[in-house]
Amino acid sequence: MISAGLLLLLCSAALAARPSPAPPVPASTPTAAPVPALALPAPLRLQYAIRGRVGFLPYRAGGELLWTHDGRTYQARMEVNLFLLGSRVQHSQGQLTPAGLQPQRFVDRVNKDRSVDFDYAAGRIRFSEGTEPVPLPEGAQDHLSIFMQLGGLIGAAPQRYPAGTALTFPAMGIYGPESWRFVVAGEEKIDLPGGEQATVKLTRAATRSDEPNAELWLAPALGWLPARIRLSQDNGDFIDQQWRGSEPP
Repeated sequence: MISAGLLLLLCSAALAARPSPAPPVPASTPTAAPVPALALPAPLRLQYAIRGRVGFLPYRAGGELLWTHDGRTYQARMEVNLFLLGSRVQHSQGQLTPAGLQPQRFVDRVNKDRSVDFDYAAGRIRFSEGTEPVPLPEGAQDHLSIFMQLGGLIGAAPQRYPAGTALTFPAMGIYGPESWRFVVAGEEKIDLPGGEQATVKLTRAATRSDEPNAELWLAPALGWLPARIRLSQDNGDFIDQQWRGSEPP
């Protein structure tokens, strides 16, 4: 159905929808060097203009990222709304630590809630969709918190991440664990509906035929939150999410 295909692509905060369980991935750290303290953005609400195409059908949508924290805990919420076809909401909450975000629960909602729970006491991750619990790897992020973790790392010490630097994270989605690898492409100024932004661009290449390639632009003026996210597939389908404004939450 067209609506199902569109909603699967409306994963602007998740770089892939996982159709089946993935095998456990080993723990990994973003870089071999010691991880510096993160530069966390102040609480902020960002609005996005979204356009895309599925098959021969172009579409436009609206989106919002809400980021809040009190210095000890955080919450992040991404929502994408498509006229007549519903919405997709992703929510991450957890603790803030010297190493960055430590997710406790991740919820992905399309028609119903699907969740991932991080049990640090037991050292396990549990999934609501029937995937067996897996060991909790060091530095694990969910499909939304990973964007704030990326921005916090690069924002704390941009000189540590020149073009060509690769950052790899254990990334937990509703169907199981994955390993996401981003490569820093370099600085880039981009024109957006909300105005020009200086950004650092990162890319993530698809690792399966059913997932998109991803491009991510992090903006220092937005606290290193995403100014743009673009997902594209070899068949020409794409979704392009661009910043159009922001305000305090």
